[in-house]
Amino acid sequence: MNRILKTTVLAAAVMSVAGVAQARDQINIVGSSTVYPFASYVTEEFGATTNYPTPVIESTGSGGGLRLFCNGVGDGTPDITNASRRMKPSEFERCAENGVTDITEAKIGSDGIVLGQSNENDVVPLTLEHIFMAVAAQVPQDGQLVENPYTNWSEIDASLPDREISIYGPPTTSGTRDAFEELVMETASEGMDAYEEAYTDIRSDGVYIDAGENDNLIVQRLQEDTGAFGIFGYSFLEENTNTLNAATINGVEPEPEAISSGDYPVARSLWFYVKNQHADEVPPMYEYVDMFMSEQMIGGDGYLRDLGLIVLPESEREEWRQQVADRTQLELSDLQ
Repeated sequence: MNRILKTTVLAAAVMSVAGVAQARDQINIVGSSTVYPFASYVTEEFGATTNYPTPVIESTGSGGGLRLFCNGVGDGTPDITNASRRMKPSEFERCAENGVTDITEAKIGSDGIVLGQSNENDVVPLTLEHIFMAVAAQVPQDGQLVENPYTNWSEIDASLPDREISIYGPPTTSGTRDAFEELVMETASEGMDAYEEAYTDIRSDGVYIDAGENDNLIVQRLQEDTGAFGIFGYSFLEENTNTLNAATINGVEPEPEAISSGDYPVARSLWFYVKNQHADEVPPMYEYVDMFMSEQMIGGDGYLRDLGLIVLPESEREEWRQQVADRTQLELSDLQ
């Protein structure tokens, strides 16, 4: 065999071995801390009922997960990312720049963002404006915007508790933080003449405490710091009703029916994104995805409802299930 032929055969053998090495049976999932409990249940069920290993799942926050997801295709990048908000056009464009060009989007249900506290306290009736005035970096006083001076809830409204303002919340990489800024900060500030445009800057003087991506840690802190509030998804309230209650917002309690109907003012949708370009190298990926989208999981009597997922109407569930089954490719126009 001549040298050129030997080299060609050797190169082909190396490529073949590399291809086998790239193929794997364990799915790699990252993303939202809010979606994490639901996805974790599906991963455990998948590991228990199929011949594939339980997927590896990491709670990185929605923004962190999408950043990892969009880093590229192949080893070292996740197959699926969960998100408690929809992918941003800028994230889609970054994916495309890095070669992630075939993505399927899946909507799994709804969730409400709550202001939870120790149930040693009575339920507090808050409005979007109350919350905004507690956490905004600058607030209106005497016709001007000033650095937020409020340290006590009763300073904002005399009807509120005479209690220090202390709020544990998610970091900037979190989809919960994004949704909070949109649904609370933007909505409240747009109703105030003092702001020329939507205002979302959150104070950094220690009143709002960045508590990280793990909502369970916020829940634990509220059990210790009984005067504080925490910002997290409804499912974590549902799991801890023996120790926590939640403020009403604009007179509405965070209950499944109110969240699903949109009556509760701080409700959002939950998602995951699939990197279709990994399907050949990760054979179980679609089997997992289809299990997640099944009625057994996200249906009206599904397992995830018992964990606090607010289910979509039947027709909407079926529409999203079909899009996922068809591996529909996400387009930039879908996000605009």
